Amino acid sequence: MTYTNRTALVTGAGRGIGKAIAETLAAQGVTVICVSKSAESCGAVASAITAAGGKAIARAVDVADGAAVNAAAEALLKEFGKIDILVNNAGITRDGLLARMSDDDWNSVIQTNLTSCFYWTKAIGWPMCRARFGRIVNISSVTGIMGNAGQANYAAAKAGMIGFTKATAKEFAKRGVTVNVVAPGFIKTDMTAELSEEVQKGATALIPMQRFGEPSDIAHAVAFLCADEAAYVTGQVFAVDGGMAM
Repeated sequence: MTYTNRTALVTGAGRGIGKAIAETLAAQGVTVICVSKSAESCGAVASAITAAGGKAIARAVDVADGAAVNAAAEALLKEFGKIDILVNNAGITRDGLLARMSDDDWNSVIQTNLTSCFYWTKAIGWPMCRARFGRIVNISSVTGIMGNAGQANYAAAKAGMIGFTKATAKEFAKRGVTVNVVAPGFIKTDMTAELSEEVQKGATALIPMQRFGEPSDIAHAVAFLCADEAAYVTGQVFAVDGGMAM
């Protein structure tokens, strides 16, 4: 795959899937801007990338804060001149049955997982369109395809990302900017590690490959969609889930 003098911004890059995406892109020679709410976590990832010979910086940004996103995007575009790749990966969960779900549980998940995607895509997508090149990859979930009891807020946000992707893909296509979705299944991260052994066994039983995926499985799919060679792929949803949602 070819990444010609590219700069990427990855949200939620402080751990898990976002960390793997940042590391994988950096290994391909991409300059990576690691964004996380925690300066410590994204800073550690950027430092590790640099120590390994890659190019990376860290920026602490609350992705749920539209003003903060706009300010960060403006400063980064001024600093780098361009951002070629945007990976909207940041996300949280506030699980619970709908009858017990508070307004804050709903709003915080929608704001962090879905609205942040709107903020970053608006701030960085249009400069991509003016440059006539861009790769945007939104990290959704098979929950956004299948639904899941106890995750009405999370499923709504992740399904919303898919609709958002298809709409923006149609808006940006003529300008050389692709927009795609990668929808992970159950992946070995801090988030899934918190699941009980019983829940993990039940989830594994739903997966034809009978195992959880690795963060690198998602990162490799994202890396392909960000490459120059993926120029004719847009508006698509790639489920990387061991066959769970097929």
